[in-house]
Amino acid sequence: MKLGCAIEYAGRTVEVPVEKIKWLESLGYDSVWTAEAYGSDAITPLAYIAAHTERIRLGTGVIQVGARTPTMTAMQLATVDQMAGGGRVIGGLGLSGPQIVEGWYGSPWGKPKDRLRDYVTIINKIYAREGYLEHDGPEIRLPYDGPGSSGLGKPLKSMLHFPQKPKIWLGTGAPAMVKMTAEIADGWLAFGMRRGNVDTFKAWFEEGFARAGNGKGYDDFEIQGGVSVTITDDIKGALQANKPFVALYVGGMGHPTLNFHHKRMHREGWGEAADRSLELFQAGKREEAIEAVPDEYIDEGALIGDVDRIKKRWRDLWEDMPYTGVTVRSEQDEAYELMADLTGARDQAD
Repeated sequence: MKLGCAIEYAGRTVEVPVEKIKWLESLGYDSVWTAEAYGSDAITPLAYIAAHTERIRLGTGVIQVGARTPTMTAMQLATVDQMAGGGRVIGGLGLSGPQIVEGWYGSPWGKPKDRLRDYVTIINKIYAREGYLEHDGPEIRLPYDGPGSSGLGKPLKSMLHFPQKPKIWLGTGAPAMVKMTAEIADGWLAFGMRRGNVDTFKAWFEEGFARAGNGKGYDDFEIQGGVSVTITDDIKGALQANKPFVALYVGGMGHPTLNFHHKRMHREGWGEAADRSLELFQAGKREEAIEAVPDEYIDEGALIGDVDRIKKRWRDLWEDMPYTGVTVRSEQDEAYELMADLTGARDQAD
């Protein structure tokens, strides 16, 4: 299983830990991931990282599709990829939510499933360069001919050629969206898959593969999970330290009637706890919302404990998950080293 790392995206200033990323590359880490919300963007740091690294793949986890047209996304990803030597960039795309899409970017939420399909289809047309770019979709039309149009738009073809095109992955979680991801994308940024619901997600992948045709299957599709790793003898304290983040996202991210993190926790089998945490958070009882997040929920989705406990839980709960890679999040260098040893990444780097 390949390993990834991620950099902070919600800080007050932009800080790219280049030396740490170079060290992780030397340990055999396969990918580094950026993200964006409504502060720093996800693509610019990848260009900086590319200039200081040699082989580590450069992924966005995720670009918000409401922030850019699909043509600009295709241009930016391909530009970084060619500056990085080719074959290194993964464009991870996601929808975000209506509060950000409409409140920050000033774009309509519309029909998100249709928009995402249009978006990926247009990017693939650009990279294929099989003709002048035209698209007649339910959400996006090129050339544009809607309100305010001059009527002078013309189909164009990218001047840039793409001997190695960036991969397009999607960060999705709902059944219809996961099926579409397996159908049209090169990979999936896992959202809501845990050991207890793997068979459900596999059924969705396989339905998407069947829709794609051409024999598409798991060999043509990457799945990137994520895991928080903490080496400690104080398991209870480490579990507690992870709860505020969960409570914030389940209770406070998005609108109370449309919160994808709350829905995710339901899909993971923890619906009652999700509802309770949301209710308390929305009532202004943040500490109680944090306490409503079960220890077991945190423990199930992380690797916490001494080295022996982490090794055992990795073997028992993680090693045979259908991930092709996992993004490791930790504040401990020794945790990154431990994961490199557990997965054999360090040996492959040597």
